[in-house]
Amino acid sequence: MNIRELLNDKVQQAMQAAGIPADYSAHLAPSKKAGFGDYQANGAMAAAKAMKTNPRELAQQILDNLDLDGIADKTEIAGPGFINIHLADQWLAQQTATLLNDPQLGQEKVAEPQTVVVDYSSPNLAKEMHVGHLRSSIIGDALVRALEFQGQHVIRQNHVGDWGTQFGMLIAELEDQLEDGEAAEFALKDLEGFYQQSKKHFDEDEAFAKRARDYVVKLQSGDEKVLGLWEKFKKVSLHHSEEIYQQLNVTLTENDVRGESAYNDDLPKVVAELQKQGLAVEDQGAQVVFLQELADKEGNPSPVIIQKQGGGYLYATSDLAALRYRTQILKADRVLYFIDARQSLHMNQVFTLARKAKFVPEAVSLEHHAFGTMMGSDGKPFKTRSGGTVKLADLLDEAVERAAALIAEKDPGLSEEEKVEVAQKVGIGAVKYADLSKTRTNDYIFNWDSMLSFEGNTAPYLQYAYTRIQSIFRKAGVSADDLKAEINIGTEQEKALALKLLQFPEVLDQVTREAYPHVLCNYLYDVASLFMRFYEACPILKDDVDTATRNSRLGIARVAAQTLKTGLDLLGIETMEKM
Repeated sequence: MNIRELLNDKVQQAMQAAGIPADYSAHLAPSKKAGFGDYQANGAMAAAKAMKTNPRELAQQILDNLDLDGIADKTEIAGPGFINIHLADQWLAQQTATLLNDPQLGQEKVAEPQTVVVDYSSPNLAKEMHVGHLRSSIIGDALVRALEFQGQHVIRQNHVGDWGTQFGMLIAELEDQLEDGEAAEFALKDLEGFYQQSKKHFDEDEAFAKRARDYVVKLQSGDEKVLGLWEKFKKVSLHHSEEIYQQLNVTLTENDVRGESAYNDDLPKVVAELQKQGLAVEDQGAQVVFLQELADKEGNPSPVIIQKQGGGYLYATSDLAALRYRTQILKADRVLYFIDARQSLHMNQVFTLARKAKFVPEAVSLEHHAFGTMMGSDGKPFKTRSGGTVKLADLLDEAVERAAALIAEKDPGLSEEEKVEVAQKVGIGAVKYADLSKTRTNDYIFNWDSMLSFEGNTAPYLQYAYTRIQSIFRKAGVSADDLKAEINIGTEQEKALALKLLQFPEVLDQVTREAYPHVLCNYLYDVASLFMRFYEACPILKDDVDTATRNSRLGIARVAAQTLKTGLDLLGIETMEKM
């Protein structure tokens, strides 16, 4: 159950009963200040202005028609016409009790699921994944998990770079190494080194360069031998990516890969269609669409090249083909792209042109959810000490090593097996959470010490909060799964925590609507902080606590643990029972 939706519907009904037109919103939101109730409805002001009446008087008419019997124990008008709603402790207790054995934590499955296509990660198969791929992979994956939790039909699309002129060079290099008796897996063990070696051959050996260029043509025309080498290269490269996804706890698999090569046959059709509609025109031998909709300040239209002078295609062409596939074949209602902010103009051009050419129905939502850059302590994009690109595999290995050292120092009582598990979950979780907890559109500074801290808004703090609740159940000698409890709320700490736990579906709504995982991170940090306050103020295991109170508080603790575990899981971060 979504409290915000429930109250919004009740206030909306009261507004209509008070004679306010149906198109005026209740403007319902959680109260920001203590003492102003739990929720606030602010719709009276806008409605009063339009109806040329007194907002406080209109707010009173809304209150006179507002039925919150059994839900709120107090409603009041504040300021120029705000309506404050104070929820009843008994109602909150009853609602919290319904979460005890609800794996969905009050999140009802959507009645009419949408088909949501999510484009994320998209590494270039010619190179190893580096830190630049981290944000797209983990932000996209958090959204995919949250949407599926709500019951949406999600289709992952890993639009890998597996096509283009560099593949002629790479295939020629692979052929040479296979002829020397190397196995493909061994030859491509160091993808980065392999790429640099093939580039060196291309630059220094004209015969090799000619063969590489010939292979591009053969690849594009479907030559069987060259395609076989390309498939080999693709398979080994994808295996590299899949190892990273597994370590990162990202849900992409080989079944989600649909690379640039998948659209090769559709590219001439896209160009022909744009020419037929009079949108693509020849300009200096290239096929270009001029978009007046994205004109600059001087009124010059934005040019989109869809075919180069020599006949080659560009990213815009394959992105248009991908959009045709996603909306016409996959029948997407919503398409989400997680690509960095530097591609904003490109995505805007593609979306504008796709709509103009009627490749995409008007009802489909096209969304580019841009993100900022991971920075080093010097405020510049994160690099190795020598100034090179940081490989993602190296970064994740270092995270686990640092976490292992920290855990050995903090908790030497864990078994060797437990230390390995905890180091993996804490190290990877710390890197992911440090990124996800920042507003997506901002750049952020990468800092090992702050991300691995057990204090503040970090993954280790939240993972520790979860294990602490698990240890309470162990000390109580009670299985959380078997707990039968009637929830009672008698203190402000119990009420604050219960209300926060009940807001989980509201938070998830915002996350999936706006594609902002940091909203979920902030919520989980609030849950953990409120739990710590509740635990200090409301004894659970002391001898003088009666059985009913103990079980009620254990019940609230169980819901808090489930919320932390589920919320972290939606972020792709694992929890453990001991820490």
